[in-house]
Amino acid sequence: MKQRSSFGSRFGAVAVVGGSVVGLGNIWRFPYIAGENGGGAFILVYIAISALICIPIMLTEFSLGRHTRSNALRAFRRLSPRGYWNGAGYLGIATSTIILSFYAVIAGWALKFLQVALVNGFHRQSSEEIRTVFQQYIDHGWGPMFWTFAFIAFIAFIVVRGVEKGIEKFGKIVMPFMILLLIGLVINSLTLDGAKEGISFLLRPDFSKINSHVILQALGQAFFSLSLGMGTMITYGSYIPKNENMFRLAGTVAVTDTCVAILAGLAIFPAVFSYGISPTSGPELVFITLPNVFGNMTGGYLLGIAFFFLLFTASISSSVSLLEVATLYISEEMHLRRRTATLIAVGTVAGLSALCLWSQAPDSSLRVAGQNIFDLFNNATSLYMLPLGGLLSVLFAGWVLRGRTLQEEVTSRGRYGNALFPYYRVIVRFVAPVVIVLLFLSQIGVI
Repeated sequence: MKQRSSFGSRFGAVAVVGGSVVGLGNIWRFPYIAGENGGGAFILVYIAISALICIPIMLTEFSLGRHTRSNALRAFRRLSPRGYWNGAGYLGIATSTIILSFYAVIAGWALKFLQVALVNGFHRQSSEEIRTVFQQYIDHGWGPMFWTFAFIAFIAFIVVRGVEKGIEKFGKIVMPFMILLLIGLVINSLTLDGAKEGISFLLRPDFSKINSHVILQALGQAFFSLSLGMGTMITYGSYIPKNENMFRLAGTVAVTDTCVAILAGLAIFPAVFSYGISPTSGPELVFITLPNVFGNMTGGYLLGIAFFFLLFTASISSSVSLLEVATLYISEEMHLRRRTATLIAVGTVAGLSALCLWSQAPDSSLRVAGQNIFDLFNNATSLYMLPLGGLLSVLFAGWVLRGRTLQEEVTSRGRYGNALFPYYRVIVRFVAPVVIVLLFLSQIGVI
């Protein structure tokens, strides 16, 4: 029997899993979601949800993967042979594939903007001029298609090389580099005039902003950023050595995610306030507002290059983990070589990415409920599919899986966290399901 791949070291495991969570969710999505939902108030809610809900769910998904040494579908199938819970596995695989399809589009934008930054294309450009150029770029599908497919080919090259030689080796190099680059951008932003206002907006909470919508946004962002409910942590859990401290690993990953998200905010909002731009600019904050800032500030040429290179690098680390979910599923369920499985997964993602791109054209009829495919995928995954995937995981672990089996896996056969396990068990069985269901009911207007 072929020996299953696993992470070669503790640092490798942290780098790979950390790289999965330190991605576009932190650099692209977190700043504008925080800006739209009250800054510091949103961050407090986000931290609370990460600590009380998301770390236990991450532990659960790690445990399902490590115990079964299987892909996201087979993990549920082995633990529930009658197949009642197969849908949870299929949902995770579908969610990761859909997210990767629009992730790749954003990564293609980052590549294009990196090219523009290299030729100093943002110099003295107004926001309206950049918006016009960006919209024209999106409207002409072949340019975005080229950059998107180039990005997909790049992450496929990493995944096809396997866990240790590809994914882990890449993570060990890129993860520390991303954090150092982000710290450098933060240091520069803190020297700008008006930086105090940006810091105050980000870190001073306005509790009047907190409502059910903000809490749901924080939950969706936490799931999105921490790669929960999409099969990623089950997949990576299957590579975690049996002697690893799962509590420490999950805590380290969650703390890293939150710190990087806050660093991204500190890199962005001082610059935004310094140039009198609204922090609630939405998704265009990164691709229209910031290029305008870089084009009109001293040293903006180098900062623009650094920022979009950071964005591109972050998109690689998180996208590799998403592609691995589908690749492992196809490889194990269809009994195919990794190279063939990767090509099938890449072909599926490329097709969905093409739909995202074509739906953004001004004359496109690819719309569902008034949304183009890109927006539909973004909203459906973060607000519905991810929380639902997490809910199914904790319900399965809390009410279907034998308590003794779960305890042995979570505590690494009693080595770590025995005192914490009872609290974890209560959260998994009662707190997490109730919170997620209540937020769902609020989202659809029932409460």
